Amino acid sequence: MAHEAHRPADQRVVDAPAAEAAMPGFARDRVFGWILAVTGFVSWIAACTLTLERLEIYKDPNYVTSCDISPWVSCGTVMQTHQAELFGFPNPFIGVAGFAVVLAIGVTLIAGARMPRWYFIGLQTGITLAMVMICWLWFQALYVIHVLCPYCIVVWAMMIVLLVYTTARNIILGVIPAPSGLKRFLAEWHWVIAVVLAVLCTGSILFAFAGVFFG
Repeated sequence: MAHEAHRPADQRVVDAPAAEAAMPGFARDRVFGWILAVTGFVSWIAACTLTLERLEIYKDPNYVTSCDISPWVSCGTVMQTHQAELFGFPNPFIGVAGFAVVLAIGVTLIAGARMPRWYFIGLQTGITLAMVMICWLWFQALYVIHVLCPYCIVVWAMMIVLLVYTTARNIILGVIPAPSGLKRFLAEWHWVIAVVLAVLCTGSILFAFAGVFFG
């Protein structure tokens, strides 16, 4: 017991098997690892596809991408806007690198590795910054460019899951300091938050493209 009392707070919060057994299923290392691995892999595939399509457009400006379905659903149209190169290079390059990291962390947790608190703070920071960028791109696509990219929508959906479940887990485990009431709320209602955000995102698309969907 004395040894336990002198363990770093990071380990007591993040690493203790007893604490993990008492936490919600999704917050346990291996389950959370699967959430990261699946969402990271799906997003990585979408980012890789967009990257390959963008390279084809570089070679042939008249190239028709696989998701050029209509004037309102066209990755090719979105790719040729300045918003598609926020930092001077195609945005999907960021996704290829970033989602590979998420996938790697997920696989590491599935394998049984124990990570310190700072590791999850880094993960939270990266996912939060990525979500800020995604929200900006969502606004640009719906209300400025007014063209949808199906692969981008896939990434939006995966990012909602990543942000909600990562934030909820980090708060429940004490990685992010929070009142006990908030921890209990997130333990029970995290999935509702994810569903509400997904519904709001879907609703925003239907509203922005009401003329297309409903004539």
